[in-house]
Amino acid sequence: MRDSIDAYFATLGTLGPATEATDDTGSALGLEAAVERFVARARAAHAAGNKLMFVGNGGSAAIASHMATDYSKNGNIRSLAFNDGPMLTCLSNDLGYENVFAKPVELFGRADDVLIAISSSGRSPNILNAVAAARRVGCWVVTLSGFGADNPLRRAGDVNLYVANDRYGFVEITHLSLLHAMLDLAMGWRAGVAADATA
Repeated sequence: MRDSIDAYFATLGTLGPATEATDDTGSALGLEAAVERFVARARAAHAAGNKLMFVGNGGSAAIASHMATDYSKNGNIRSLAFNDGPMLTCLSNDLGYENVFAKPVELFGRADDVLIAISSSGRSPNILNAVAAARRVGCWVVTLSGFGADNPLRRAGDVNLYVANDRYGFVEITHLSLLHAMLDLAMGWRAGVAADATA
């Protein structure tokens, strides 16, 4: 069992640094450039009175809520997630689950907001529709996906982060780690520098 535990965490440790980052043309960015673009855009959005919007299903919904809270409280970057129970059930009942995130993006999104779309498979219709709605209102889009390299979400963002693994646990934990890393780096974390406990 110990060998399996060690192998699990060794595998997990390789996935973040190996994340494939691309731009809206599908060209390789490199993880450093992707992080820098996202951090700059998130800061610019907040400074202009705009916001970050996070969407995801299941475990990715938990990541969306977690990150919206942390980016708001810790990063002082205006952020929200569309995970309110009554809204989810109302919109899925009346408009279909495939539109459960597209409608809030359409209602609350505005030009130069940032949508962060999270889907392990990269194939969830409601996440893809949220991206389409964000494009219609002029948002900048970041995607996080995994599983098949040909998933459509991987080609839908201005910055696309793809985790080359087919296990939910590995993909979800890596997505959470990537979003945490971008926030922590935006807040000034650097290797070898003591963290500010009040940040």
